[in-house]
Amino acid sequence: MSIESTVILGGFATAVVLGAVAQRSNFCTMGALSDVVNMGHWGRMRMWVLAMAVAIAGTTALSQAGLIDLPQAVAMRPRLPWLSLLLGGLLFGVGMTYAGGCANKNLLRVGGGSLRSLVVLLVLAVSASMTLKGLFGQWRASYLDPVAIDLAALGWKDQGLPTLLQQVTGLAPQQAAMAAAGVLVLAMLAWVFADKRFRGNGLQMLGGVVIGGCVVVGWYISGHLGFGENPETLEMTYFATNTRAMESMSFVAPLAFGLELLQRWTDQSLKISFGIATVLGVMLGAGAMSLATKSFRWEGFASVDDLRNQVLGATLMGFGGVTALGCTVGQGLTGISTLAIGSFLALAGIIGGSVATLKYMLWRAEQD
Repeated sequence: MSIESTVILGGFATAVVLGAVAQRSNFCTMGALSDVVNMGHWGRMRMWVLAMAVAIAGTTALSQAGLIDLPQAVAMRPRLPWLSLLLGGLLFGVGMTYAGGCANKNLLRVGGGSLRSLVVLLVLAVSASMTLKGLFGQWRASYLDPVAIDLAALGWKDQGLPTLLQQVTGLAPQQAAMAAAGVLVLAMLAWVFADKRFRGNGLQMLGGVVIGGCVVVGWYISGHLGFGENPETLEMTYFATNTRAMESMSFVAPLAFGLELLQRWTDQSLKISFGIATVLGVMLGAGAMSLATKSFRWEGFASVDDLRNQVLGATLMGFGGVTALGCTVGQGLTGISTLAIGSFLALAGIIGGSVATLKYMLWRAEQD
């Protein structure tokens, strides 16, 4: 089997597991925020944070073992476009709240029979494509991305928290990485398991561990199994990824690449990539779990207002997800697992945008 096939099939299989487990455990980042804001319930939020802790621990272990070169990840590049990350995250958070779920949740819903989410994903893909290469992309490249901090000029090899710790304390790189990851993971786990109710919910614990583990497996597949010598150029490269760097779970840009592939199927320069395969895998895994649990049902739009909100939300998610270099999974799990400072900025924007929109919606409902 070729390296490309290994990466694509490995990413697909990992995403099938993620989709099935996320569907069964009702994993939803927007839902987690909604539970906290509207009901004061932290169960799904603890599942999300548990997934983060597992992803950080596993990714750090892969890096320290020399199995992946973590600074090669896009999120770790030493140029920090802080305005794009914050604003993109904010708009993504607003969009996912209007759409009733992030890109991952809508993939799960499509697997469960939601035609409404299919429309959301199509609009999201168009918006993301416009942000990568179209009109929105011109705005992003002209006004947002240039506002950045060049950390390389300060002597940083990447934008990871371990590098920050190394610069401040003078620790060796390996010690700084272990210290930063260790403190963060232990703090997360302490908070997650401090709640007795969560400790008694085996399904949510399993969901957090498996979903976080899927991020780690994704890094191993694209960053280790997918790294090799290009037979044409004789240079070492990452195979079957759209960014030409190692990737793990992220769904906004891959939706745009998937749409482009469908539109230009006969173009031999376009091929199924790791990201596109993970999108398909999540939908298939969710669909299989929906059928197995007899929860599959067709779903459409409830009203014209519902359609309007979904389209608005999808458009904002497409623009915001590309601008912030990821979604609640792409930055909220995969990016966070690298300990990139930019990923924490993007995640703060996503959470802030969603919480503000949830509170606005609650206020509007009270006024009505």
